[in-house]
Amino acid sequence: MSQATWTEFRRELHQFPELSNHEHQTARRVEEVFKKFRPDETVTSLGGHGVAFIFNGAEEGPTTLIRCELDALPIEECNNFAHRSVHQGVSHKCGHDGHMAIVTALGEELCENKLKSGRVILAFQPAEETGEGAIGMVNDPAFATYVPDFAFALHNYPGLSLGHVAVKVGSFNCASRGMIIRLKGKTSHAAHPENGVSPALAMCSIIESLTALPQTLTQTSWVTVIHANLGEIAFGTSPGDAVVMATLRSETNEAMENLVQAATQIAQELSEQHGLTWSMEWQDVFQASVNSELGSALVVKACENTEIPCHILQEPMRWSEDFGQFTAVAKEGAMFVLGSGRQSPQLHNPDYDFPDELIPIGKAVFANLIEQINGLN
Repeated sequence: MSQATWTEFRRELHQFPELSNHEHQTARRVEEVFKKFRPDETVTSLGGHGVAFIFNGAEEGPTTLIRCELDALPIEECNNFAHRSVHQGVSHKCGHDGHMAIVTALGEELCENKLKSGRVILAFQPAEETGEGAIGMVNDPAFATYVPDFAFALHNYPGLSLGHVAVKVGSFNCASRGMIIRLKGKTSHAAHPENGVSPALAMCSIIESLTALPQTLTQTSWVTVIHANLGEIAFGTSPGDAVVMATLRSETNEAMENLVQAATQIAQELSEQHGLTWSMEWQDVFQASVNSELGSALVVKACENTEIPCHILQEPMRWSEDFGQFTAVAKEGAMFVLGSGRQSPQLHNPDYDFPDELIPIGKAVFANLIEQINGLN
C-alpha cells in the first residue's frame, strides 16, 4: 500500500476518535485492514477493546511485541481540515491515530516479508490515557500465551526535529498519579462559624504544603494542585466539606513511593490538626516506563541501520505512559520518541495533528528492530 493510502487511513482514524474504554469501532477498523495481511492469529477483547495480531516465524525464537494505542482524548478540536473529528469534544490530540497507522503499516511489512524465527505481536492497546489499558492487557488471562521477550513502542514528540528519534536507558517516562483528598468537618450557620468545623484552613494548608513538598525530597518530583473545592455557594452557611486534587509526578517508581508517603502524611497530619476526618483516593495511576539497556541499544542500532537521526536523552520525559507494564513483563525493550517538528503544536493542544510524514519513518524503525531480533526474509 502506498504512503498516500496510509495517510488516508490515519486521517480516517483521526476523524472517528473514541475515548478510553470505548474504542470498539476503532479496533474494528484496524481488524478490517489486517484481514488483508493474513496474520497467523488475531486475539480480540484483550483488556477491554484491545486487539493483537500475531505473526509466526519458520523457526523457534524470541517473541517481540510492538504496541500502539487505540484511544483519543476528551478535547474539542479547533482544526478545520477535512479530516477533523466528527465527534464533538473528542479528538486524537496525542497522535495515537498516527501510532496506529505506523503499526498497521508494519503489519503489511510482516505480510510481505516473513519472519525467520520466533513471533511478532502487533498490539493495539485500549485506555492508555487513563493508565488502565496496559495493565488490563497484561493481566488478561488470554495474554499469558503471548508474554513477550522484547517490547517496543514509540510516541510522537513535538519540539524534536521532524523524523528524529530520541531514546534513553532507564526511566523514559515519569511515574504519575492523581491524588484526591476529601476533608469532612461540620457545617454551621455563617453567623456562628464557631459552632461548626470548617475545613477551609486545612484545605489551604494542604495546598501550600503539597506545592512545597518536592523541595523537601532528595529525588526529582513534582506536585501540581489541579482542583480544590470548599463547601457550597451559600452565604448563610459555614462549610463542612472540602476536596483537594493534585497530580503527583516523579522520575522513578521508587521516588513515587516516597512522594505518596509524604503527601499522605501531609493530608493526615493537617486534617487531624484541624479536627477533621479525611479520606484519600487515587486515579490515573502510571508507573514509570523503564527502558532496558539492550532495548535502548537495539533502537539506536535500528536508527543507524535506517539512517534516521537518533539522540540520547539525559532526562526522562515529564509526561506519563503506561507502556512500562509491557517492559516490566518482557524485561527487555524500550519506548522511544519520534520528533513531530520543532514548531509543532504541543500534545493535548486542541490544534495538534499527527504529521503523516512520520508513518514510514516509524515503520522503518520497528521493522529493523524486528529484523535484528527475529530476522526477516
